[in-house]
Amino acid sequence: MNDINNLEKKINSELTTKIKNSKIKHSQLYLDIDPEDLIEVVLFIKTNIDFKFQQLIEMTAVDYPENKKRFKMVYMFLSHENNQRIILSFLINENEIVQSLTSVYPSSNWMEREVFDMYGIKFKDHPDLRRILTDYQFEGFPLRKDFPLTGHKEVRYSEDEKKVIYEPVKLEQNYRNFDYESPWEGTKYIKEQSAKDNDQKN
Repeated sequence: MNDINNLEKKINSELTTKIKNSKIKHSQLYLDIDPEDLIEVVLFIKTNIDFKFQQLIEMTAVDYPENKKRFKMVYMFLSHENNQRIILSFLINENEIVQSLTSVYPSSNWMEREVFDMYGIKFKDHPDLRRILTDYQFEGFPLRKDFPLTGHKEVRYSEDEKKVIYEPVKLEQNYRNFDYESPWEGTKYIKEQSAKDNDQKN
């Protein structure tokens, strides 16, 4: 099935009750579903003889902290045979657990670990759900929009203890007083210093 429009029609006809919304954009098919239908929809697009979406290219999440359903899960699938892409997405609450795709696409293992590490989203039936990019003592989830830019802890090597240690972040900012006079006329402190130097000479 090489035509993207026919692909959309076929999927909507076969999965009538599972597809909440569909659209074609940038020659790719976007599908909105409910999270509880994830496995059924994914199995269909992978095993159906007309589709053959054999590869999970990517999966990620998007954080909308102001929304009741905070996270949007996004999956991208590729059909090598038909040269087509499907982007599948659904919304979940902050503490909602998503079904793992490892039983259908083994490559989702590390992708799900990354989403867990960065956003704190958990996956049911994942064989090894632990952090993959940050260390195991890391606090928080860096890609959440409410995560502080400085983080919670800093990691450094202690010469005294001869090991890597964790310490609360301490960033002391010495604020400078800026004036907004023209640089061609000279800033205030330069003028004052020049006047002082002249007085001393006289």
